[in-house]
Amino acid sequence: MTGFAPVEPATATGKAAELLADVQKALGLTPNMTKVMANSPALLKGYLSLSGALSEGVLPAPVRERLALATAEYNGCEYCLSAHTYIGAHIAKIDADELESARDAKAADAHTQALLTLSNAIARGHGHVGDDVLRTARDAGATDDEIGEVVGHLALNVLTNYFNILAEVDNDWPVVTPRSAA
Repeated sequence: MTGFAPVEPATATGKAAELLADVQKALGLTPNMTKVMANSPALLKGYLSLSGALSEGVLPAPVRERLALATAEYNGCEYCLSAHTYIGAHIAKIDADELESARDAKAADAHTQALLTLSNAIARGHGHVGDDVLRTARDAGATDDEIGEVVGHLALNVLTNYFNILAEVDNDWPVVTPRSAA
C-alpha cells in the first residue's frame, strides 16, 4: 500500500484550503498529518475541533503530551510519538526522562501517574476498566472532569495514531521509533 497524497496548502481549494490556512495561522506551520487529513475536510475539521476543545480543558499541556506519548507507543505510531516527543520537550517543557517514562505510561507525579494508568487501562480494556482503577485515579485526586478528558484525549490520540499508520503519513518531526518497531 502507498500512503495518501498530501493536500498542499498552495493548491488546496474550498474547505480544505480554509482549514489548512487555519492550521498554518495557529501553528506557524502545516504538519504533514493535517495536509493528508485535508483529503477529507470533514476529518480534518473534526480533528481540529476535538483537539481545540480538549486544549481548553482542565488537563495541562504536560499531562496531555504524556497521554499522547503513552497512546502512540501502545499503538506503535511513529508519527505521533515523534510529534509529541518534540512538542513535549519544546513546548510543554517536559524533561527527557519524563518523556521517556511517559511512553510506558509512567510519571513521577502521583496524580499524572494515575491519569496515565487510567488511560492505559481504558485503551487495553477497550473502554472496560475495573472499579479499582477508577478508585485509584480518584484517590490520587482525579476529578470526573479530568477522567472525562482522559477518555477524550484517548479518542483523539487513537484517531491520529490510526490515521497516520493507515495513511503512511511522511514523518516531518525528529524521528522517535516505537519500541515495538525497534
